[in-house]
Amino acid sequence: MQSVDVAIVGGGMVGLAVACGLQGSGLRVAVLEQSQPQQLAADAPPALRVSAINAGSEKLLSKLDVWSAIIAQRASCYHGMEVWDKDSFGRIAFDDRSMGYSHLGHIVENAVIHQALWQKAERCADVTLMAPAELQQVVWGENEAFLTLKGGNMLTARLVVGADGANSWLRNKADIPLTFWDYRHHALVATVRTDEPHEAVARQCFHGEGILAFLPLSDPHLCSIVWSLSPQEAERMQQADEVEFNQALNIAFDNRLGLCKVESERQIYPLTGRYARQFAAHRLALVGDAAHTIHPLAGQGVNLGFMDAAELINELKRLHAQGKDIGQHFYLRRYERSRKHSAAVMLAGMQGFRELFAGENPAKKLFRDIGLKLADTLPGVKPQLIRQAMGLNDLPEWLR
Repeated sequence: MQSVDVAIVGGGMVGLAVACGLQGSGLRVAVLEQSQPQQLAADAPPALRVSAINAGSEKLLSKLDVWSAIIAQRASCYHGMEVWDKDSFGRIAFDDRSMGYSHLGHIVENAVIHQALWQKAERCADVTLMAPAELQQVVWGENEAFLTLKGGNMLTARLVVGADGANSWLRNKADIPLTFWDYRHHALVATVRTDEPHEAVARQCFHGEGILAFLPLSDPHLCSIVWSLSPQEAERMQQADEVEFNQALNIAFDNRLGLCKVESERQIYPLTGRYARQFAAHRLALVGDAAHTIHPLAGQGVNLGFMDAAELINELKRLHAQGKDIGQHFYLRRYERSRKHSAAVMLAGMQGFRELFAGENPAKKLFRDIGLKLADTLPGVKPQLIRQAMGLNDLPEWLR
């Protein structure tokens, strides 16, 4: 029977970030993942799932010594953001120079981040990657957790980290209740070619019941789109022929970058908000989607998860250095309080934003137009919004 200090269930981006961050702390770490990531070909077309990595996450990935590998492979720096309400005067725009920043963030394919973190974890002496490995049973003992894998192997750990995604098996096994709500939206993702160059600006347009984001990729004429639509409309758009789809896309996007043509398959994902009532329990800490999922409205999902990782790394190192039991819920409460607050603020903000921009109610439309206009022109508002979007208000001490 293998014995470790920390068993991380789920070797996705957030789970691997925790593992890499604990290297050198004196804690022995195992990562359990169902399958190894596929090697990415350098000339492969852009993957459909991308993330807007903000400055906070960039700081963490730099500390973990993986950021240079991500940049070397494929990442698109963006220098501006535009948000507008179609068919009205509401608009706000940001650019890095006027705010004193070198850039606002990077659009990176999830597969690129995942691969860089996996390769880093393989080089970490204190980290054991177990793949393929699937959990069959967990028993929460007084001093350690006992994990049984499919195939019969057993593992003991002083702390289990649940990084096993939105439908977390571990969260269910620990009987942690979940608050969830249907956003009544599906996200359609695809890669689109534009006539005019995107000029490294991320753009988001609100139209009727939909939200359309164009995220700039490395090729100046390629964007990754995330189009939030009603489930029926999303399915219709996924099944539409290319001519019909391109036409609807151009109309929704106001032809901001000239004619747009879809270049990839179209995938759709249902959007659900989730918030675990506890982010920690006896011998368990939840991170990333296992703890919370939010609307991709501002691309903050993975950034929120990376800040969970940053906070947990810091806490576990501190507790271990002080000789404390890292798996006791009492000691994990500091992590839990901090991250529950950040996730609640983000979830409430996204929900409020989504409700405000949903529908064609004239009073609501006027209110949001005036709000966008004031945010764009009033002194002092934009810098705060930018700091929030860049994740600079949510950084643990060791990343500042």
